[in-house]
Amino acid sequence: MKIALYIAYNNSSSVNCCKEVIDIVSVENDIIIDSKIKSDLSKEFQSKFSFFDSSNPIDNDIDYVFAVGGDGTILRSITYVKDSGVPILGINAGRLGFLTSIQKENIGEAVNKIKDNKFSIIDRTLLEVESYSSSKLFSYALNEVTIQRKDTTSLLNISCLINGNYLTNYWSDGLIISTPTGSTGYSLSNGGSVVSPESKVIILNPIAPHNINMRSLIIPDDSKVQIQVQGTDNINLSLDSRMYSFDSKNEIQISKSKFTIKTIKLDDDNFYKRLREKLFWGQDMRNNKISD
Repeated sequence: MKIALYIAYNNSSSVNCCKEVIDIVSVENDIIIDSKIKSDLSKEFQSKFSFFDSSNPIDNDIDYVFAVGGDGTILRSITYVKDSGVPILGINAGRLGFLTSIQKENIGEAVNKIKDNKFSIIDRTLLEVESYSSSKLFSYALNEVTIQRKDTTSLLNISCLINGNYLTNYWSDGLIISTPTGSTGYSLSNGGSVVSPESKVIILNPIAPHNINMRSLIIPDDSKVQIQVQGTDNINLSLDSRMYSFDSKNEIQISKSKFTIKTIKLDDDNFYKRLREKLFWGQDMRNNKISD
């Protein structure tokens, strides 16, 4: 197998994790390493392995991308993988790691399962942003597109249409438009529903709405969402962790992308297991017997 080892940050935890992964994975596999950590590796490592620039298109002969870090690393890796169809495996060097389900101490076992075909592929929906101002951006998001106020404490007035039909004006601090993958991220922190990643839906979730009757809304993922922010000059538009200053005079259209991001799910893993292990569903100290 040819594996690209992707890293978003060259902090100590990610670099140390990368070194351990390299030692394990390189034994029987051909690997190329993200050039962002080249200077943190020994001369021996630098001469032994090839490196790639993640700002360039992914090579055609890459079988898998191993994203080493936290969930944010997977979100950033989509700007490298794009529409190539190369599956991503997340290796957790961070804390929670909801998307990065593999711990570094289990990487050898994970590689063997991939070799033995004991895994499946999850096709994860991306959102695409279309607007005059987004023409030069990588205008896709795996988790969510977020519209937020900028340089003001005033509420935003966000007009929202779905498939050309007027929904409402959100008077709020902003609006989260989330994929099922993103339902366990910012949207969840804002009171949104948890949605399994295979679901064919989009979640609209206002941030601190003035009208307390406003709740998150789940719509089919073939819907086209049209946004117009009224009464302000500039807003912050974020696509996952990438934030841009945006002219509010431009209408924003958000819809499901024509391509998906593929992630690897090992056979002994599933979404509901992660809810219990990562979000501690069902864990309550009151259910434990208290010994004398």
